[in-house]
Amino acid sequence: MDIARLRFVPAVVIMALTSVAPAQAEPAAPKTVSGLPIPRFVSLKADRVNVRGGPTKDHDVTWVYNRAGLPVEITAEFENWRRIRDWEGAEGWVYHSLLSGRRTATVAPKDKNKDELVALYEKPDGGSAVAARLQAGVLGSVKRCTGSWCRVYGEKFDGWIPQERLWGVYPNEKLD
Repeated sequence: MDIARLRFVPAVVIMALTSVAPAQAEPAAPKTVSGLPIPRFVSLKADRVNVRGGPTKDHDVTWVYNRAGLPVEITAEFENWRRIRDWEGAEGWVYHSLLSGRRTATVAPKDKNKDELVALYEKPDGGSAVAARLQAGVLGSVKRCTGSWCRVYGEKFDGWIPQERLWGVYPNEKLD
């Protein structure tokens, strides 16, 4: 057998194996209109946001949000429309320009006890000094999350809260 031919066959086999390996190692990301992952958290950009029953202006407005900054979760995309879900589980369609990538969160009640006050700490440690106590439903901007603690701030408060006490960030999510 020709020596040049023997050298060529292993080289072709190696090239074929290395070109296939990366495709198997990285799973394909889901294709979305925006190119961003779904689900994901965003916030309402405007003080008045119409939520519709479907992804066109032909669909009826089913309710209206009246507070900018509220966190919502995008669960689907269709052209320039986003299906969102709020902290109560209500879903509807919103035009994309009414949403912001700014991350916010609301303090989540434990066991549906809305009167409970949740400690906000000076450091990401339950043994550190309490900076404030927040009621369920208080809205804050998310500055950073470690995967177990988030630093949030708002009018007259700034500190760390256990991540599981927030709606607007995923469990174990890290943000800088």
